[in-house]
Amino acid sequence: MAMMPRRVKHRKSQRRRIKGNATRGNTVVLGDYGLQSTQAGHITAQTIEAGRIAAQQYVRGIGKLYIRIFPHKSVTARPLETRMGKGKGEPDRWVATVKPGTVMYELKGVTEQQAKICFARLAHKMPVRCRFVRRRPELETTEA
Repeated sequence: MAMMPRRVKHRKSQRRRIKGNATRGNTVVLGDYGLQSTQAGHITAQTIEAGRIAAQQYVRGIGKLYIRIFPHKSVTARPLETRMGKGKGEPDRWVATVKPGTVMYELKGVTEQQAKICFARLAHKMPVRCRFVRRRPELETTEA
């Protein structure tokens, strides 16, 4: 697999309901524009990689792409035609848990129109609804 952690503390994690909004990773920090999720869900490592390829093909040298999510959670699957019992099954794929408000991708060094086109291409590949966001202007601090 392209994206998966090198080591994990617990091999199999329990699947739970994704509750609440993102309190961390919900602002554009690294780039000028971002793609923010408006729904909760799981995004597989293959989907993250497909989004990266689609964005890189569009940006291609004029800007920088930042990926802000990483697939930390393993999803298990039992083999087909297996009887009941005998445990949970082996890890099948890796997913990133995304809450509403999580900034998934960021772009830097491109115009706003180019960023909107690029993120529209990316949003088609995502299994959750997304929106385009800009970086907030820094507050002016007075030095004494």
